[in-house]
Amino acid sequence: AQNNCNLPKLKHLIFPTLLRLVSLLFSLLPSKNIPQTTLSMTMAHSSSIARSSARTILFTCSNKVGALRQALKILAQNNCNLTKIESRPATFSKNHYEFICDVEKEVERENLAKSIEQMSQEANVLTVQLLGGEKIPWFPRKIRDIDHFSAKILAAGGDLESDHPGFSDKEYRKRREEIAQIAINYRHGEPIPKIAYTPEETATWGAVYDKLVALYPTHACREMNHIFPLLKENCGYSRDNVPQLEDVSRFLMDTTGFRLRPVTGLLSSRDFLAGLAFRVFHSTQYLRHHTRPLYTPEPDLMHELMGHAPLFADPDFADFSQEIGLASLGQSDEDVTKLATVYWFTVEFGLCRQDGDIRAYGAGLLSSFGEMEYAKSGEPKLLSLDPEKTSMTEYPITTYQPTYFVADSFERAKDQVTNFASTLQRPFAVRYNPYTQGVEIINDRKKLLSQVKRVAHETNILRSALETVDDLDGNSLLHFETKSEKERMNAAEQV
Repeated sequence: AQNNCNLPKLKHLIFPTLLRLVSLLFSLLPSKNIPQTTLSMTMAHSSSIARSSARTILFTCSNKVGALRQALKILAQNNCNLTKIESRPATFSKNHYEFICDVEKEVERENLAKSIEQMSQEANVLTVQLLGGEKIPWFPRKIRDIDHFSAKILAAGGDLESDHPGFSDKEYRKRREEIAQIAINYRHGEPIPKIAYTPEETATWGAVYDKLVALYPTHACREMNHIFPLLKENCGYSRDNVPQLEDVSRFLMDTTGFRLRPVTGLLSSRDFLAGLAFRVFHSTQYLRHHTRPLYTPEPDLMHELMGHAPLFADPDFADFSQEIGLASLGQSDEDVTKLATVYWFTVEFGLCRQDGDIRAYGAGLLSSFGEMEYAKSGEPKLLSLDPEKTSMTEYPITTYQPTYFVADSFERAKDQVTNFASTLQRPFAVRYNPYTQGVEIINDRKKLLSQVKRVAHETNILRSALETVDDLDGNSLLHFETKSEKERMNAAEQV
């Protein structure tokens, strides 16, 4: 610091060690000798500490000499051991920085409360809030945080139940373990390794592919029938070829910004929905056992690529799926269960009204020709989508659904889920930033105003586009006076 060496990042240190180092340096140097620097610290947390056991403190402090030092000193004095700390410029001010700290679960609640109280009284600390804990569980804030989910799989690899068709097949189980290892080693930003599927696996894919494709024109929604030919053209979908996740993921990123990520097996509802918040869908890469190609007791590649992936290329469906994910972040276990149930009856087994007919858009239907036919047979009960009622509906997981919920459209379903999510108790709002691929926490007036200004700026761009269209076709789409940028900013601040 005395030699003006500004460090943009420190990592791969357990935080207690780093904290002692920082404290020692600060104790040796008087404040007046420490230049005004920006500390941006990202520590790799100890592998022995599960992410789900962490609680999170979010605080904002001024970019003044000694401000961060004093905040960290308070945490140290109260024996609050940190496993991770990250910093970023505050969106509402160039003179403030936000710090997000994960605290070990073993830290006494009284010490944590005392730290927050003392930090709130510091002159250089603008805001401080506890985000993680018993009421508000930890959730990923950057897309790279999803890497931690790979260690929290509920069922994976070659660990098969005794009633699984491949339970007694040693070669099949070995193959599953090989494919699972790819997902275990995968990290965000890397290309998804391609798999050389065997003739036996390709034949299994083709047997199901033929039956599904034959039903899509009469049973699948129009979006599916529009997108599926594009997948055949761009991603190699055919009965004789098993598509690769990397190819499909690149196609989705080019269309809606969604991406696929390999996973070894089932994730918890909380972790799976959290991935959707970042427009990430966790997909398996293995195929069902060849002896029963028309049956699978678990999601497999056929379910993922024939059921889920196509509609992620539709903008309205992609937004709708992300909305469910964003709504789940930081929610209680009870509310996550409600959102997971809404997901089940929409993204997995949803029906919609189109052109006077009932069509399937849920992945569980689009990847099962038997249930796709059953859903339109008149036997099951069809109800209009109502997220509040839907979230309380019980459902079976091993048989066809006795009840399906029908949406008017993807856009309408998104609005309904958004309104439903607003009724769930959460002391902050979240917004996905596509530029940083991170989630922004909105929990005070200044952050809210910053978002309003951003929306006002985007509205100004759309307004200019509408005015251009008006000039071209002579039909006015605007019925209000054009205001200057400054006037719009002032109006946004008033809001």
